[in-house]
Amino acid sequence: MGIKFIKISVVYFVIGVCIGMYMSMTEKFDFTPVHVHINLLGWMSMALAGLIYVAFPAAAETALAKVHFWLHNISLPIMMIGLAFLVSGTTAAAPAVATGGTLMVLGIILFAINILKNLRK
Repeated sequence: MGIKFIKISVVYFVIGVCIGMYMSMTEKFDFTPVHVHINLLGWMSMALAGLIYVAFPAAAETALAKVHFWLHNISLPIMMIGLAFLVSGTTAAAPAVATGGTLMVLGIILFAINILKNLRK
C-alpha cells in the first residue's frame, strides 16, 4: 500500500502545482483553497502515509490501509471538485464539499487507528 500512496500522491502534486501555476499566470487566486487542499491532503498527507506504510509493512498489509487508501482517493476529488464549484459561486456544491470532507475525515481516522494498532518497534 505504501507505494500506491506515494505514486498517487505525485499525481495530486502535479494537479496542485498546475492549479498554482494557472492562478499565478492569470493573477486570479479564487482556487487557492483547492490548490492548498490538494497539496496538503493529496500530496503531503498521502506521501507521508505512503512512507509510513513502507517503513511499517505490517500496517500497510491491513484492511484498514486499503480502506484508508480508497476513502482518501474517493473523497478528495469529490471534495475538491465541489470546492472548486463553491468558490466559483455555485452554492449548490456545498453538499459535495461536506460529503467529501466527511469521508476524508473517516479515512484519516481509520489511518490513525491502523497506525496506533499496528505500528511496532
